[in-house]
Amino acid sequence: MFVTEDRLSDSPLVERVWRAHSERAGMFLSVAATHVEIVVTRHKGETFLTLRGPETKATTADCPADGEWLGIQFKLGTFIPSLLPANLRDRQDVTLPAASTHAFWLNGSAWEYPSFENADVFVSRLIRRGVIARDPIVDAVMHKRSQTLSVRSTQRHFLRATGITWSTWLQIERARYATILLREGASILDTVHQAGYFDQPHLTRSLRRRIGQTPTEIIRGDRQLSLLYKTEALRGVV
Repeated sequence: MFVTEDRLSDSPLVERVWRAHSERAGMFLSVAATHVEIVVTRHKGETFLTLRGPETKATTADCPADGEWLGIQFKLGTFIPSLLPANLRDRQDVTLPAASTHAFWLNGSAWEYPSFENADVFVSRLIRRGVIARDPIVDAVMHKRSQTLSVRSTQRHFLRATGITWSTWLQIERARYATILLREGASILDTVHQAGYFDQPHLTRSLRRRIGQTPTEIIRGDRQLSLLYKTEALRGVV
């Protein structure tokens, strides 16, 4: 249905940059995801930029024919303070108003739409203007560094910066990791072990909610899924 390409970024606040184009119209599964991202859509002569938040469950989405998309996926804990991740969660996307055919409005300024090639430069400009922020507490949590904040304060920081709780992040990332294992040929039982599930029913329940398919359906590969990419194993967690 659509073809994607992605790359890592030189920006310290960007997880990766991706682009896609559709070869035909149809429906696909938008799987659970933990990151905030900017998506530029070009379709039928129109261009617009959308801010997307984390997705805690799989949903069915429509893919039009002859569309082109550019995505800038921020690292966990990076967000736009004027549009917090929790307000964008679960497809509550915000499309920013167009300033011209080549630019959009954000925080009172007109910004030229980024491209796959200049996405890092675009993000650097956002950083310099204070449009995006990153909460260092999220990094501390992810890397299990000691900190002086209480557990409750740490949880508040994590939720504000990501739009989800630590527990939800873990469940989503584990489901995505399991999906990649299955698609690469791992057996269901091996996936249970490698991804840290209690048993096969636990894996199946998680994948149905977060990916929208059972392990067997993922192995068959009959349905198009949104962007999945290899990540490090959840060290210290799985």
